[in-house]
Amino acid sequence: MTADSGSPQVGVLALQGDVREHLAAVAAAGATPISVRRREELDAVDGLIIPGGESTTMSRLLGVFDLYDPLHARLRDGMPAYGSCAGMIMLASEILDTRPDARHLDALDITVRRNAFGRQVESFETDLEVDGITDGHPMRAVFIRAPWVERAGDTVEVLARVTEGPAEGRIVAVRQGDVLATSFHPEVTGDRRVHEYFVGMVAAKIE
Repeated sequence: MTADSGSPQVGVLALQGDVREHLAAVAAAGATPISVRRREELDAVDGLIIPGGESTTMSRLLGVFDLYDPLHARLRDGMPAYGSCAGMIMLASEILDTRPDARHLDALDITVRRNAFGRQVESFETDLEVDGITDGHPMRAVFIRAPWVERAGDTVEVLARVTEGPAEGRIVAVRQGDVLATSFHPEVTGDRRVHEYFVGMVAAKIE
């Protein structure tokens, strides 16, 4: 935690993806945002956001920057984490339709399917109720080449499902302990409730 403000220090993995938007959302949610590209930056944060982007590229860059093993260890030791879109894929224990050399972080007992909703041209928006977050006031969820969850383990809380269209019933938000993930991109809409929820998770962990 920062000595002056007492706010949690929340990192955003800054190797690839929509990093700037997450940093702004973290600040708006009342935490201190930190870009994480090096081991010492990872060591300094209380929680970490893994942004959207391209999961196989992110997997490769974690190796290039020597961050895979330190990040895997911190997650194993209980550091809170939130993954959006590609971040959900990176946190999963099993990934369908990925490259054979892609690595993931095994922080959520879920099976995800990459690009499950289709390619970029099939991106879409819908209103979602997210348990523990929206409280009867749905949020606009933006899906961009998004995954969905095909299997959730017994200790995984399902927070949201798509309620209409061809993907009706598909799981798109989950939580397991101190790890949160969404298929959608809350950082692009200006709705800060997911980030506020995650900052609350981090704050509760370090109290």
